[in-house]
Amino acid sequence: MDPQVLILAGFVVLAAGSLVLLSFGAGYRIGRLLASAPASSIQGAVDAAATGRGGYVRIDGRIDGHDEFEDAAHRPLVYRRTRIQVRRGGTWRTVDEGVESVPFEIGDGPDAIAVDRGSIGPGLVVLVRESTGRAGDLGERLPAGTPADLPARAMVEQISSIEHATVVGIPSRTPDGTAVMTGDARHPLIITTVDRDEAMRLLAGGDRVRSFLAAALLGAGLLLVVAGLIVAAGQAIL
Repeated sequence: MDPQVLILAGFVVLAAGSLVLLSFGAGYRIGRLLASAPASSIQGAVDAAATGRGGYVRIDGRIDGHDEFEDAAHRPLVYRRTRIQVRRGGTWRTVDEGVESVPFEIGDGPDAIAVDRGSIGPGLVVLVRESTGRAGDLGERLPAGTPADLPARAMVEQISSIEHATVVGIPSRTPDGTAVMTGDARHPLIITTVDRDEAMRLLAGGDRVRSFLAAALLGAGLLLVVAGLIVAAGQAIL
């Protein structure tokens, strides 16, 4: 068998697998960063912030808030993001978004570092609480001219001070000298209150079939490339 054909086929299959991964959008990038960021202790992140040499690292610890507020189940919250969406043409579109938050930090024993709550964006990976209804139920939150019978939903993402979290970000310092985990344009701040496997499932939107397809294509592509290289090496020896 021609090894070049095997290698070329392998790269084609790898490209197909990569396209499937890219179809997950921002979730793919967040998942890749969450999986690849090097782990650091919290004290290590504080020290890095003090020297101004903080890289992009992952820390784990408990959430500790200040002046928490409660949700409907009386859980103490430090952050809540609520998105109101309506469905048009088969696509959910956000028509209103609100954020409530208080200062909080990630701690482990005596060590703690603040989290830049203003940098929390697409990197928030938590279980989403969803309620559905019709656009007419939204009242003043409904944009003018929106048909009242459109499907609508409220998506609530929140962080409680009774949870543990994983935070990926850049250790930095605020103007007053406080150590903080933050992000920038290339390195988004990521925070999740679920384990790594569950976070990856949430980032994939629960689409197990597409996740399996991507993994299968990448695995098959790699095997084809390796097989082609082995055949080429065998032919060179002979």
